[in-house]
Amino acid sequence: MDKQFMKEALIEAGKAYKEMEVPVGAIIVYEGKIIARAYNQREGLRNPLAHAEIMAINQASEYLKSWRLHGCTMYVTLEPCAMCAGALVNSRIDRLVIGTRDLRMGCAGTVEDLTSHEKFNHQIQVVHGVLEEECSRILSEFFRELRAEKKSLSLKESEPVYKEEN
Repeated sequence: MDKQFMKEALIEAGKAYKEMEVPVGAIIVYEGKIIARAYNQREGLRNPLAHAEIMAINQASEYLKSWRLHGCTMYVTLEPCAMCAGALVNSRIDRLVIGTRDLRMGCAGTVEDLTSHEKFNHQIQVVHGVLEEECSRILSEFFRELRAEKKSLSLKESEPVYKEEN
């Protein structure tokens, strides 16, 4: 079941990619049903809080009419950052399924582990590596394309402009 739901999170990541956002997608499942879908929209919304996880938490809270997401599982293509991991703990989500680790910002066990800190009043069951190759690939392709685009732009800017004299 985890793979099937992670495929849905990958669909969300694909939406982000099409909008030239970092391709991270998240869904939240409650009683076997998807109750929230989201993808990164920081650039488009010009909002540093518009991470896929935060947006999905908001949707799920509206759906359940509660800030407590007991009985819910989040599927996310990239390991949450500190902000998102903290929001997951605060929302009391039960389970977190992650596609690929974030070696620079991951706070669900890679760089830090906010999801199971013994001093917090809530710990989350975390599963890493579900459809890891696919989740990693979409990020790699996105950043490769972004670097190529930036390189192309910088080459165009460095080309001399010749004016034709009459």
